[in-house]
Amino acid sequence: MAVYKIFPTKDTTLYEQFPSMNTGLDQILEASSYYSNGSRYKSRYLIQFATEDIQNVIDTKVTNSFDVFLRNFNASTSGLSLDTDLYFYTVSGSWGMGSGYYGNSQVTENGASWVWKDVSGSVEWETAGGDFNPTPVYSQSFAYGSTLDVNVNVKTTIETWYSGSVPNNGFIVKLSDAVEGSNNTNIQPKFKNFSIDTNTIYPPYLEFKWDDYNFNTGSSTSTILDTPESFVSIYNNAGEYYSDSTPRFRLAAVRKYPDRQFITASYYTDNNYLPESQSLYAIKDSSTNEFVVDFDPTYTRISADSTSSYFDVHMNGLEPERYYTVLIKTVIGGVTKVWDEDIMFKVNKG
Repeated sequence: MAVYKIFPTKDTTLYEQFPSMNTGLDQILEASSYYSNGSRYKSRYLIQFATEDIQNVIDTKVTNSFDVFLRNFNASTSGLSLDTDLYFYTVSGSWGMGSGYYGNSQVTENGASWVWKDVSGSVEWETAGGDFNPTPVYSQSFAYGSTLDVNVNVKTTIETWYSGSVPNNGFIVKLSDAVEGSNNTNIQPKFKNFSIDTNTIYPPYLEFKWDDYNFNTGSSTSTILDTPESFVSIYNNAGEYYSDSTPRFRLAAVRKYPDRQFITASYYTDNNYLPESQSLYAIKDSSTNEFVVDFDPTYTRISADSTSSYFDVHMNGLEPERYYTVLIKTVIGGVTKVWDEDIMFKVNKG
């Protein structure tokens, strides 16, 4: 799988209404603008990934040109009527995550808040609400009824952090200045996203994607599958994998109704290749039935070598102690076929 995920080292929300409150261990990250007791308040959140993790992925995992997406999953959102944008800036100074919770205390003792930035609670932001660089800036628009999960390409920033040309102090996520300072009481959007401390399967992460497709069958005499009436399965599925492993899944693709001919071996030992450049895989969480890796015509194409069709999966990007289902999709003779034959595996910690 040419998809590799790394998770944050720290995150927290800054609340203007509670200027000294740290929420470093809260399960929610919030970007909002709202009224309370007749006054307008706003919140923003910080999120940071380790530079060494970024460097490790680019140096040892990525094999081609790549993209990097900041992913953050929505817990609840309110106050959306028309399109509302979230903006993503880079933080311009170091900050401490802290160990506070929302509503637990309004005194920062060990982490960032609307006023304070450091672990000791003795150094203030230059500008209350967090210091950030004006560029680069990324944005994502959210409309009522649309997906509310964050999915924004931040490759430009990741490359500067990788090279060391810009210090890595993470991202700050906020609404526009106009929305944060609006006098319109009807404008009160609240984005609540899961933090790294969530008890769900939806922590935030950086998602590296690159094209690892290679179709080279060498001297193999196997043919390309030419009918959608076929069986497709993973013939080397071990069933359980450790989270630090990268197994190669090999596919068996055989015709459901093979041509009649006089042979001494079973018809079903004649493995076929899936069609070149048109075959994709996806992975679902078996319990929630949600895609954790969706079909993608660039990043999840199925490769082939002299043995069989195959694809690799970096298990680190999947939550451990859960079961997953593999789906295979291809196009044969203009017909799109999806195989969902309960091809399942489990990821174990380690």
